[in-house]
Amino acid sequence: MIRFSQVWKRYPNGHEALKNVSFELPRGSFTFLTGHSGAGKSTLLKLVTLVEVASRGQVLVEGRNLARLRGNRIATHRQTIGSVFQDHKLLADRTVEDNVALPLVVAGYEHREIRRRVRAALDKVGLLSRARVNPITLSGGEQQRVGIARAVVGRPKILLADEPTGNLDPALADEIMDLFLQFNQVDITVLIATHDLRHLERIRSQVLALEQGQLVLGGEAQPVA
Repeated sequence: MIRFSQVWKRYPNGHEALKNVSFELPRGSFTFLTGHSGAGKSTLLKLVTLVEVASRGQVLVEGRNLARLRGNRIATHRQTIGSVFQDHKLLADRTVEDNVALPLVVAGYEHREIRRRVRAALDKVGLLSRARVNPITLSGGEQQRVGIARAVVGRPKILLADEPTGNLDPALADEIMDLFLQFNQVDITVLIATHDLRHLERIRSQVLALEQGQLVLGGEAQPVA
């Protein structure tokens, strides 16, 4: 499903965010990506969504070499991925349902289908009754649930999350992680970047660990030349 083969990412200022990273995540897997701040976790996720492009090596998703995608194929690729962020990235001047609908509106779905999918996604995260309110009236945990509903409303094959529980207390963080587990149980491949090792103890799953851009756990050992 997701394969990195000897991937490097070097920025114009010379900083090497990733160094010779190789791993493979099978379809339907649930994986934690760990490492200190600045270890390269966010960069790795951005390579999967093509927000960033690898400097060297190959990134393959469902057998597609991402370096070869152009134009509309990039947009199509991104529609197969749902992304959840620590700061939610919700639009304060739109209702909850409008925020969740946004990916479908951009993709050109018909209004009736958008409404049906939005209601289903909000019901899944327990917020159907809050569909007409503005996100600013919600708690931090509820806002993160809106972000998750928006990420899954397009029925993605892959769900990525970048520190999704960083601003939540332990009880709410556990609830959010349990939601990710529920989506994984319906064959969505889940990759979660986190620095909270408590989640790894509670949920036994595959772990990738980065240290200064190098994969030190869970991948294929590669010398850094």
